[in-house]
Amino acid sequence: MKLTSHIDQEVHGKVLEIDVHGTLVEEDLKTFVPETERLIERYGKIRALVTMHDFHGWAAGALWNEIKWNAKHFNHVERLAVVGEKTWHRWMTSFCRACTTARVRYFTFDQLEDAHAWINDF
Repeated sequence: MKLTSHIDQEVHGKVLEIDVHGTLVEEDLKTFVPETERLIERYGKIRALVTMHDFHGWAAGALWNEIKWNAKHFNHVERLAVVGEKTWHRWMTSFCRACTTARVRYFTFDQLEDAHAWINDF
């Protein structure tokens, strides 16, 4: 069986760090959605730092489920830092701004330290 995606996550208070690789499928969302739900229930609003290493996008089912999650939690993400390596990752970050009330910023991998500082600036 070929692994099409991989997600790692770490939680630091109300900050969730998610590192994605490959193409996300529905099963991947089952990995981190429960953690985000738990954090939102605990803190009301959360912050997320998403790094995309060799990230290719979403399978259709996963994309639909992520869109539904974003609609449900439109006001529950306070800040979103996206760290990527491709031009479309930057474009995707711009698109995310329309789907949330969060402050959203894009960083490149050489700006990862800046992304951590920004997401943790309380």
